[in-house]
Amino acid sequence: MSPPQPENTHQKMRRKCSNLMPLCVLVVVIAEIMFLGRVNVAHKNSLVNSWAGSLYQFSTLPWSLMSYGFDDDDNRVGSGQVGGIEEYSVPDECEEWLEKHDFVAYSRDFEKEPVYVSGSNEDMKSCAVGCKLGFIRDKKADATFGAAKTDKGPFVLRSMEPVSYYPENNIDYARRRGYAYIMTTSLSSDIPAGYFSWAEYDIMAPLQPKTENALAAAFISNCVAHNLRLQALEGLKAANITVDSYGACYRTRDGDVNKVDTLKRYKFSLAFENSNEEDYVTEKYFQSLVAGAIPVVVGAPNIQDFAPLPGSVLHIKEVKHVEPVAKTMKYLADNPDAYNQSLRWKFEGPSDSFKALLDMAAVHSSCRLCIHIATMMREEEENNLNLTERPCKCTRGLETVYHVYVRERGRFEMESIFIRSGNLTLKALESAVLLKFKSLKHVPVWKEERPKILRGTDELKLYRVYPLGLTQREALYTFSFKGDDELKIHIEENPCAKFEVIFV
Repeated sequence: MSPPQPENTHQKMRRKCSNLMPLCVLVVVIAEIMFLGRVNVAHKNSLVNSWAGSLYQFSTLPWSLMSYGFDDDDNRVGSGQVGGIEEYSVPDECEEWLEKHDFVAYSRDFEKEPVYVSGSNEDMKSCAVGCKLGFIRDKKADATFGAAKTDKGPFVLRSMEPVSYYPENNIDYARRRGYAYIMTTSLSSDIPAGYFSWAEYDIMAPLQPKTENALAAAFISNCVAHNLRLQALEGLKAANITVDSYGACYRTRDGDVNKVDTLKRYKFSLAFENSNEEDYVTEKYFQSLVAGAIPVVVGAPNIQDFAPLPGSVLHIKEVKHVEPVAKTMKYLADNPDAYNQSLRWKFEGPSDSFKALLDMAAVHSSCRLCIHIATMMREEEENNLNLTERPCKCTRGLETVYHVYVRERGRFEMESIFIRSGNLTLKALESAVLLKFKSLKHVPVWKEERPKILRGTDELKLYRVYPLGLTQREALYTFSFKGDDELKIHIEENPCAKFEVIFV
């Protein structure tokens, strides 16, 4: 056997390279990640946390980019192979890439071709979407006010009357009759049309001295109401509550007076509705607020949802409540500090809940109808289009960026918001919303409608974030994400999820 020959220089170099091969491969891999991904290490919280982490990131490029090649304009052209590795071009930012590839070119521009609702001659001077109400010959309407008919729909039911007197205003019944859009006082209807608005009622009008001897004033003219209001009136009188009655029922004073000016002189106002129906709250109540007379209510079972502050409204739900309410009225009348506490909202301002409710009416109900119709039309178009190729998220390494859309209640167009998987929380969503709208120098829809004393500063304050499509009853009072996990599930199960927000 020949003795081993000493290695020449070339053999030594080959052996050294062979021993260093794993390290060489890792260095090349990392270099390719840095080059192909064009990742900003500091911006992405350090690309290389460990050798294993680097290899994992290399294997988890965006799913949409792993399946397609891209041309020079970043348009998908199908998948391709180069040396066993798929071609791809990763944009500098997931956000920019998502903005481009989640875009939907809708078939209708509502500014050029407004939503057209026939059966009304209202002049819609300003609306977040093109909105035309009137009669246009030879033009098919997107919706029509009037009785539902099968040959001229879709139809809109609009009424501010209570269901107890007009059963056809029941939402479920109206749906069965063929109405596509429902506008009633109910906050559960498609477009609530309540009696309230900042423009109609000077809610924050200053208080005036209470000069009348009687504790309360009443304006009741329907003496055959479908509730207990006449019994309540009789019960209060029986409990020695002095009442000046200006209406047809039990009249004791001349009724030819200005109602609000008259109520300002009384400590209490008997805001007795003719029906006990959820959300059915009429001018009787809001005029009491304007006057600064504590409302004593017979009516909506959820009247406390309409209270400026807790403790600012007395509610007679049943006949058995008349006596305790009468005792409270006497106590407040005899104790100025306690009485003023019930009216402190006149000085401190009402709650955010109350502002959020009244702010809804800063956008005219007919405009809100047009926004609702246009929104439904776009939703239908999205459902009819093949949008399965819409990415709605972008994954880089260990992080996924989710693309969601947000708009303010009363607006139409959506704004893009991006949420990262490492911080997919309610707080992060709210922060992203505020950051986006602040960057747009957004002015809330209610800014010019509210009394100046309640307009606050230019700083945005977020009150609610909720999925687009909820009723106002759900949005204001019943819906909430039950923790971060529920939000995460919603976003994951609803690609390009849409939200609506309320600023106060």
